[in-house]
Amino acid sequence: MRVLVALGGNALLRRGQRPDADLQENNLRASVTSLARLAERHELIITHGNGPQVGVLALESAQDTNLTRPYPLDTIVAETQGMIGYWLLQALQNALPGRQVAALVTQTLVSAVDPAFKNPTKFVGEIYSQEEAEKLAQEYGWTVKQDGRYWRRVVPSPAPRRVVETRLIGRLVRDGVLTVCAGGGGIPVIRNEKGRLQGVEAVIDKDLTGSVLAEALEADVFMMLTDVPRVARHFGTPEQEDITHTTPHQLRAERFPAGSMGPKVEAACRFVETTGDMAAIGMLDEAERILEGRGGTIVTPNATWPLASTL
Repeated sequence: MRVLVALGGNALLRRGQRPDADLQENNLRASVTSLARLAERHELIITHGNGPQVGVLALESAQDTNLTRPYPLDTIVAETQGMIGYWLLQALQNALPGRQVAALVTQTLVSAVDPAFKNPTKFVGEIYSQEEAEKLAQEYGWTVKQDGRYWRRVVPSPAPRRVVETRLIGRLVRDGVLTVCAGGGGIPVIRNEKGRLQGVEAVIDKDLTGSVLAEALEADVFMMLTDVPRVARHFGTPEQEDITHTTPHQLRAERFPAGSMGPKVEAACRFVETTGDMAAIGMLDEAERILEGRGGTIVTPNATWPLASTL
């Protein structure tokens, strides 16, 4: 099968950990074991998050007195694509000797008039207390919002329309190349008044981009791998109830947090509604169990998986 995996930020950095390079590389090496097993049996495309890393580089840029102004977010997304792509590239090459692996710098087209530019919702960077977050917001002109028990910076997150390099990615996959692409949702670009590509200040949700890319590449399965075993109703309350097999219609009847599980559920629903194929949300180390229908939250048109044709 052709499987597109969107890696959550926990593959690199657990909440509360310092964003040191060696720590992130070590986390990633442990994460790659599960992906390598998938790649041995299936065509695999990998995308990844970059929220913490974008925040770190943006803060460094804002504090650099040698700069006339901080680096724009599209450039910082490109930096994180190169950095995380390199870590993934090397880890996968070491786990799969002889396998061709490519990490591609990738742009994602968005609308210049997307309302998200006026309502930032995408969490990036480290966690702060409310007092720390408000101080940084005042100092750097950030928008900050509450993220669970903590506070974080938020930036615009317009809806992805198309990954610009989709045809190139498809060619690599058909040639047997394990491809890492669309990191951090892709570098956000628009078509300007002259029809040329131009970067914009935003960070696109990687799961929504993953859904768009999985559809365009005709993937059989779209998996979002994170640090929770399943989607749950009433998460964090005594009434919490895990969802195992479900449909887009059933999921859309529930309510999920806009800054965390909400985009994943929306991405899963869109992919299944458009393609009729399978989407799933679950833990990274359970990727194989999810594909077998024994783990995660599995979303299909009729809440049934695996299909006879996939056995």
